[in-house]
Amino acid sequence: MTGGGDNCCGGNCCRNAGALRIEAVNPHPVMETLNGIQYCVNSPPPWLEAFVLGFQHYLLTLGMIVLVCSIIVPQMGGSHLEKVMLIQNMLFAAGLNTLVQSWFGTRLPTVIGASYSFVVPCTTIVLASRYYSDYLMLPHERFKKTMQGIQGALMISSVFQLALGCFGFWRNIVRFLSPLSMVPLVTFTGLGLTHLGFPNLAECVEVGLPQLIMMLIFSHYIPHFMKPTRPIFDRFALLFSTAIVGIYAQILTSSGVYNHKPPQTQLSCCSESAPLISAAPWLYLPRPFQWGRPTFNVGEAFVMMAAALVALTESTGTFLAVARYGSATPVPPSVLGRSAAWLGFGTLLNGMLGSVSGAVASVENAGLLGLTKVGSRRVIQISAAFMIFFSIFAKIGAIFASVPLPVIAASYCIFFGYVSSAGLSFLQFCNINSFRTIFILGFTFFMAISVPQYFLIYQIKSDSSPLHTDHRWFNDMVATIFLSSTLVAALVGLLLDNTVERGIEMTKKDNGAHWWERFILFTKDIRNAEFYSLPCKLNQFFPPL
Repeated sequence: MTGGGDNCCGGNCCRNAGALRIEAVNPHPVMETLNGIQYCVNSPPPWLEAFVLGFQHYLLTLGMIVLVCSIIVPQMGGSHLEKVMLIQNMLFAAGLNTLVQSWFGTRLPTVIGASYSFVVPCTTIVLASRYYSDYLMLPHERFKKTMQGIQGALMISSVFQLALGCFGFWRNIVRFLSPLSMVPLVTFTGLGLTHLGFPNLAECVEVGLPQLIMMLIFSHYIPHFMKPTRPIFDRFALLFSTAIVGIYAQILTSSGVYNHKPPQTQLSCCSESAPLISAAPWLYLPRPFQWGRPTFNVGEAFVMMAAALVALTESTGTFLAVARYGSATPVPPSVLGRSAAWLGFGTLLNGMLGSVSGAVASVENAGLLGLTKVGSRRVIQISAAFMIFFSIFAKIGAIFASVPLPVIAASYCIFFGYVSSAGLSFLQFCNINSFRTIFILGFTFFMAISVPQYFLIYQIKSDSSPLHTDHRWFNDMVATIFLSSTLVAALVGLLLDNTVERGIEMTKKDNGAHWWERFILFTKDIRNAEFYSLPCKLNQFFPPL
């Protein structure tokens, strides 16, 4: 007789004859498209509802643009007028880019807005020594010259994105994706932006926390207890909560609560719209090169190209999430390549008009699709019309731009979470009981958190990149790449999935490649034509591969 317990490997344990019979539990079925989406890509809601939903998307897009401008413009020496002009330029470009992407790009309900990944290259240009000569000590002149440098770098980086899209490089790269490598890519498209969520909310917790609580109540608790006949509270939770907390923030500001607080607290908490409204013109039409001829610098261009690569990776993860929340089939690689080319066009437009960010698919707006369960293309096109309208009628747009940033950051906590969950949903196509899957997922997730954390901590402690070459632009280029959790997750996951135990037939089933093969070619699934075909029969002239 041997000592110790029974051998239970593989679950084949001996059981007593009198043991209770356990009822078998069937796993949830695999679903290529999500159920519960009321309006998918091609099914628009009623016009009134579509307009209100479009306005919600406009507010969310405006929040990220204001955040990026609030970080960069003061460093450039810009005043309230320059800040307003930059916001209007970026809104106008976002509206045009969103329309173009919905017509000729992926054709998914995706907003094309601003990205935080461009903050590092813009800061590199702002801190360049040539902008601090005696002649340029005047803030207005320094803003003008740095704006010319940023425009030039953006225009060169757009050529990089256009080349990746037009010559098929990006299409061929994403063909190596499988559901297993999509999991970290899409998940960290949302999780990689955690620094924009609660840390910004906590800048004014008495305003940001009520917004987060109100959104949770409106979106998930009131519909459960009241059971309305139509989805109103959850669908318009962003508008309801922002209106209530916005009034509350205005009352705090008007009552003088922050009069004797530190400047940073006033900046974060005050709902003071007077400076922006007074600086904004009634009518404003963005025009190319209004700050002069762009200037070009090779080093700055390389840093901006690194940010363009990060934006392209984030956009790919966002497109995959939007396809889930739009109840569409997974985006074919040829469509992702097509979208990369149009993102390059968008970055070129941003550079010509004057912007501090390239074109990127908006992660927060993708999360809003999940909350509202409305993945309609028409809603996003209406939001683009709002962007263009309020970029021209600047006085009205400045009112909405005065919403405190912690209010917007509170909504990010929910919307970024929705995008992360879309990434986790790809696990249903993988064998999560495989040790290969377990290793790749665990190691990729850890590295996607650990590597950017190292670069961030080093930068905070020493105010420089971990690299110590004589060329600041090279140090910042590497830092831009490895500060992005999304890009690190994509690189590590793609590398491991295509090298570890490659060539084994079981691997294709473990990582879900056998499922993804149906979508690698546009024509392999007839449903792709319903969602991704170009309008006006343009597919005859530009056939997808």
